[in-house]
Amino acid sequence: MTDYRRLRVALLGAGAVGSQVAALLRKHGDELADRAGAALDLVGIAVRNPDATRDVELPRELFTTDADELITGADIVIELMGGIEPARSNILLALSSGADVVTANKALLATHGPEIFDAADQVGASVYYEAAAAGAIPIIRPLRDSLAGDRVQRIMGIVNGTTNYILDRMDREGSDFADVLADAQALGYAEADPTADVEGFDAAQKAAILASLAFHTAVPLDAVHREGITQIDTQMMDAARKAGYVIKLLAVCERLSGTDASPSGEAISVRVYPALIPREHPLASVHGANNAVFVQAEAAGNLMFYGAGAGGVQTASAVLGDVVSAARRHIAGGVGVGESTRANLPVLPVGRVTTRYQITLEVSDTPGVLATVAGILSDGRVSIATVEQTVLTQGPSTSSGTTGQPGLARIIIGTHRALEQDLSETVERLAASGVVTRVVSVLRVEGD
Repeated sequence: MTDYRRLRVALLGAGAVGSQVAALLRKHGDELADRAGAALDLVGIAVRNPDATRDVELPRELFTTDADELITGADIVIELMGGIEPARSNILLALSSGADVVTANKALLATHGPEIFDAADQVGASVYYEAAAAGAIPIIRPLRDSLAGDRVQRIMGIVNGTTNYILDRMDREGSDFADVLADAQALGYAEADPTADVEGFDAAQKAAILASLAFHTAVPLDAVHREGITQIDTQMMDAARKAGYVIKLLAVCERLSGTDASPSGEAISVRVYPALIPREHPLASVHGANNAVFVQAEAAGNLMFYGAGAGGVQTASAVLGDVVSAARRHIAGGVGVGESTRANLPVLPVGRVTTRYQITLEVSDTPGVLATVAGILSDGRVSIATVEQTVLTQGPSTSSGTTGQPGLARIIIGTHRALEQDLSETVERLAASGVVTRVVSVLRVEGD
């Protein structure tokens, strides 16, 4: 190997991803040095328990419980502990010590990103986080660098592998949510407590990161509208399939024009929810636990990024790419490149967005019901695009041959685009009307 300058690399955390990063650094050290222009010396791994069982075998002498000493002696600090603390304090210590930081910590960046990036700017360091938004998929650099000269209009992403695995199997096999979730937990795709995945928290954190990059605006996590997938059932899947759609949990980040929210008339919307997308859309073909991000830019047009959204060795690939970038910056010298969040576009609540709905209702099977439903929609400034009605049960016959209690029918209504607030309020009025027995489901339509 060429006699390179040596850079000290500290690793915080040795879980599924951290242990793979350590193993790959040791295994491919010479090759990585050739790419980085510097030898990458793994000088230590900070963990809570040095004697815990790891996914790969690593030398015992690398482990330490003294994270502070390890951090202050490093040129590059890789944070793979997860969570907020002590990860936040460790990263701030690393930056104040002059080290560059590589992290995959989406929760931390979504909640404390501005603080961390400001700390990096103060000392001329850099924070790299390619693995924080979509695992192995290279999406951070394209948004931050490759598309920096363009105007991103919209991002639609499948950014949580667990929910995609669940919804994909429900769609293709007709399986129940609870059964597939149990399988996902057995396979290690879902945690014992799957709340972060199935309720959309994980996807919301990633959406905040992607939107901040795409629109050069700091997006706080509490500005992201979030809904999960726990209400999706086989009937909703069947209805979607018959209508030519598939249900996916989507992160939608969108530039809005013509608003009164800013002097320029521009604002953004960031939201996560299960939505219908046409089966011919590229995102509809994302199966299993894979992720994909669909970007629409003004000049570049439509771009698709697809691949593994999780997994130890897959995520380690993205982490090591950041390590090489950090090493190159150290060799080149100069200050780090800060985050571009100067656009300061307002983030609008979901009620200010225009969307399409598919509304499924159970109604009394009597004359005039459809006209009543149509009237409620019209009064709510919601225009009907399609209607499909199916009789579920016939009303019982009497001895005179007339019908006694009315039967039930199912009505599936597709709407034109309308203000989300109007749509939501209209659904509430439908639910309260005397003709609607039950609002079976309400799903937004994206991607057409």
